[in-house]
Amino acid sequence: MLHIRAATEADWPALWAVLEPTFRRGDTYSYPPDITEEQARKSWITVPTAIFVACDDQGTVLGTYAIRPNQPGQGAHVGNCGYVVSDTARGLGVASALCEHSQQEALRMGFCALQFNFVVSTNEGAVRLWRKMGFAIVGTLPGAFRHPTLGFVDAYVIFKQLKRPE
Repeated sequence: MLHIRAATEADWPALWAVLEPTFRRGDTYSYPPDITEEQARKSWITVPTAIFVACDDQGTVLGTYAIRPNQPGQGAHVGNCGYVVSDTARGLGVASALCEHSQQEALRMGFCALQFNFVVSTNEGAVRLWRKMGFAIVGTLPGAFRHPTLGFVDAYVIFKQLKRPE
């Protein structure tokens, strides 16, 4: 059974164990592959509005997402999320569950939409999932991501309106 809850300070070592391999590979996130743990902690824990973790019945962290306003001020009604699933939990529905949860949480937090600013086009699993979850590719950034093995590849801007702005 998967449980999604707000992350705590005590979760950081487990979160870093999930985030580090993804960041080091350098094929889906624009973080530098040599990012330090402290830099990652600041980016993932300190800056976002809220961080959540997905855990199994034993409390093992299998994935995480961070949610924040996409822009300050006049763009703050649109949320932005970043998701990472541990290598060992891929294909188990963790990303789908995190995405569903993030949409509900976004609405609870007052966001009218979610926008993912920089989805690497070669991250086919993520692109497929976001489209399945009702998100649309609304823009392509040609050659915007330097993939470690494929060279310069496109990145997408992906968007979903959750409710009409009031």
